[in-house]
Amino acid sequence: MRTIHTDTIINNIKEMCIEANLHLAKDVVGAIAHAKDTEESQLGKKILGQLQENMDIAASESIPICQDTGMAVVFMQIGQDVHIEGQNLEDAINEGIRQGYVEGYLRKSVVKDPLERENTKDNTPGIIHYEIVPGENITITVAPKGFGSENMSRVCMLKPADGIEGVKEAVLETVRLAGPNACPPIVVGVGIGGTFEKCAILAKKALTRDLNQSSSTPYVAELEKELLEKINQLGYGPAGLGGRNTALGVNIETYPTHIAGLPVAINICCHVNRHVMRTI
Repeated sequence: MRTIHTDTIINNIKEMCIEANLHLAKDVVGAIAHAKDTEESQLGKKILGQLQENMDIAASESIPICQDTGMAVVFMQIGQDVHIEGQNLEDAINEGIRQGYVEGYLRKSVVKDPLERENTKDNTPGIIHYEIVPGENITITVAPKGFGSENMSRVCMLKPADGIEGVKEAVLETVRLAGPNACPPIVVGVGIGGTFEKCAILAKKALTRDLNQSSSTPYVAELEKELLEKINQLGYGPAGLGGRNTALGVNIETYPTHIAGLPVAINICCHVNRHVMRTI
């Protein structure tokens, strides 16, 4: 049994909120560089160069990559042999988010009530997902999610008879409906299976997977590759102004489901696909 104090969790999440908003992960940086190298549209190539310049400025001057610093999504993988001491865990996670967004001078984008719309002024509460795993460590993933792309996402409750072709069409239709509104080049997270809410969590988690890492399931890896090719044939291109690089990657996660259903969630993220992972 290992004891971890919530002060450690608070400090790590604070740092991760700031880091995620100032520095993109290496896989995303590499994907944008590759997109620039392969882009045939001169305007698209110029836009991708501007995105790279924007990233460099954000890193060197310690300012956010995007003015929408997102709603903090936190995945907590907690080892079953960990004892957490200090304050309530959920309060600690939100305290880490609060400190990160206040001390990091990041935009506060969360409202207390979805209809009354009063700002909480510290970007809390976050969206927290818990998973109990073997071991005595805690792995934290912080993924701030902007809503320009979040608003373009969908859950589709398909019928089993729709099969893999139905899944493909659901993903492509979602990207077509998003068009330039999701700030392409985009990353597409897809969750297949589970229930209405489970497939959405799978899609969100898929966005945090390294873009250079295909699914370990062969047919899913092939589906990721095929969908990426088809999305990039749509022609929206960088910033939606034309080109071959509409998407940087498609990541798919699957889960067992009911005999009567085929839930599919498509979570679109703009090129600022922020995620930071630490194990404590």
